[in-house]
Amino acid sequence: MTISIVLADDHPVVRRGLRAILESKPDFSVVGEASDGLETVRLVERVRPDVLILDLMMPGLSGLETLRILRERAPETRVVVLSMYSNNAFIAEALKTGATGYVLKGCTEENLIRAVREAAAGRRFLSPPVTDIAIDAYIEQAKAGPFDPHETLTTREREVLQLAAEGKTNSEIAERLHISPRTVENHRAKVMHKLELKNHSDLVLYAVRRGLIPLDE
Repeated sequence: MTISIVLADDHPVVRRGLRAILESKPDFSVVGEASDGLETVRLVERVRPDVLILDLMMPGLSGLETLRILRERAPETRVVVLSMYSNNAFIAEALKTGATGYVLKGCTEENLIRAVREAAAGRRFLSPPVTDIAIDAYIEQAKAGPFDPHETLTTREREVLQLAAEGKTNSEIAERLHISPRTVENHRAKVMHKLELKNHSDLVLYAVRRGLIPLDE
């Protein structure tokens, strides 16, 4: 049985490398590529791959928000996160949001290939040095934590938050999301209110702390 795969990473060189590795296996077929979160959602909804390999840091919509949306819209697609972030917070959040596997960039080709096969079979895979025990404990601790206002944001509000944090204007966001600038303004105001943010600097800092954009944005 052939495992169909979509690659989502904003670096073309990374995607080419991943495609070369994966397509060297006769049971793997890369059926599409995407360079940002919004494009990834649309592509996965259209082609319905068995496995999505997803970077956490992408423009348009972060990997975590992309994952959150796809858990609802394409639950049959298993997601393997491929990331440079090895701290428990990122890994636990990805698994809690619905990722089946988490592989660190720089891992061996064998780890990536195994992660895809395990994900296709519905089994969790974490590449070394990540451990199941540590992550399970972190997830349980996070579930018992305080109320998170981020969870009250709608999908559209999350999209606006991401694009605004990337420095896009209301007009640019409107064009990207195919809505009016006034609608963007309304969504942005709701985001600021729900998250108790006072200005654009607060919004950017929040996005960095949340892992939606990298620090150098």
